[in-house]
Amino acid sequence: MSKNGRQHAEAIYLHAVKAVQPRYFVPLSLPALPPRDGRIFLLAAGKAAAAMAHQAERILGDRLTHGFAVTSHPSNFPLQKTELITAGHPVPDINSIIAGTTMLQLAAGLQPGDHVVFLLSGGASSLLADVPEGVTMEELRHAFQLLLNSGADITEMNTVRKHLSAIKGGQLARAIHPATVHSILLSDVPGNDPAVIGSGPTVADNTTFSESLDIIDKYQLRDQVASGIIAHLEQGAAGLIPETARPGELPHATHIVAASNRIALEAAAEKASNLGYFPHILTDHATGMARDLAASLVQSALAYKGPFPGCLLAGGESTVQVTGNGLGGRNQELTLAAGMLLRDHPQITFLSAGTDGIDGPTEAAGAVIDAEAMAQGPDPVPYLENNDSWHYFLQTRTHITTGPTNTNVMDLAVILIHGPANV
Repeated sequence: MSKNGRQHAEAIYLHAVKAVQPRYFVPLSLPALPPRDGRIFLLAAGKAAAAMAHQAERILGDRLTHGFAVTSHPSNFPLQKTELITAGHPVPDINSIIAGTTMLQLAAGLQPGDHVVFLLSGGASSLLADVPEGVTMEELRHAFQLLLNSGADITEMNTVRKHLSAIKGGQLARAIHPATVHSILLSDVPGNDPAVIGSGPTVADNTTFSESLDIIDKYQLRDQVASGIIAHLEQGAAGLIPETARPGELPHATHIVAASNRIALEAAAEKASNLGYFPHILTDHATGMARDLAASLVQSALAYKGPFPGCLLAGGESTVQVTGNGLGGRNQELTLAAGMLLRDHPQITFLSAGTDGIDGPTEAAGAVIDAEAMAQGPDPVPYLENNDSWHYFLQTRTHITTGPTNTNVMDLAVILIHGPANV
């Protein structure tokens, strides 16, 4: 029963990932471009950039003048007119700077009547970067890593990232003017806010330099962040550096959120039903610390009163405050925390995995667990305390491993309930 449940949970997850592939949503999202009186350029950034660019090239054909894309992993997608590079994630590297510089240079050469199709997916905040004056590359990388380790959520992290950049927060769209830009967004953020997805290079922004400083102070990072970064943010708060692009400033820019976690959840529910489960979508806004979210999801499973076998589904993105020196990711940590709570509940199978196929700096997308696997594993407490979920699941052999999936709509939790909860 347990092994079968783990296989079913993985099958449900994989079907959800398949439903949000670029080959489905890009053709439905490209705008009806005007007659052949202007050049068309293709720009793409994010974990799904290569797959999205491939679909756009296929549709645009010989109308496409030139393209440039940056992604996180080497790709086998054939691109004819689009130059593709890989860059650093989850913190930027020199190729991230090259990507940011290249896009801004291309924007500077655009003319009235030109059109830009901009394809954006999760990971772009790191893959597409620039370094403020008075700041070094290593200082910027260190600041981003501190934010990642602090437990800051994606909206908070991207607020700071926007204000350490001349390309994020609508500033790429600002540079593209007087050409027009239409953006196709693959959402990897709770709530699908276009200004947060990939730090919104082509979308107007309401956040400020002052808010960025408040976030750094909230997580007590001011003394750890380089003085040049603090000075840059303080100059912006004092009005000495222009803010990100404000609402109303970008009439030449349009966008569409083409795919999201909700679509993946609906596909997961369909697959669960086909496998004989009674599915119920809990939320596509699951957020908070991974261990707290694990407790909440397990409680929902234990309180389940519906028909059996049941399947609870949740989407979103948890956070982890890193205090240990182990290896893992938010999905593996969430699954390990859930497994500790399910050791006496053999009727429940729990999976959490990222739709991008990547969970932290590991080779896994996430993990799946149940009471049987927990009984075969080592004591989980020291692994959880050391943020070392990767090595725990190596021993239970219940990692979910897909490799990069060419999409990214946050994370999915699949909870299978085979019978009433133990009292």
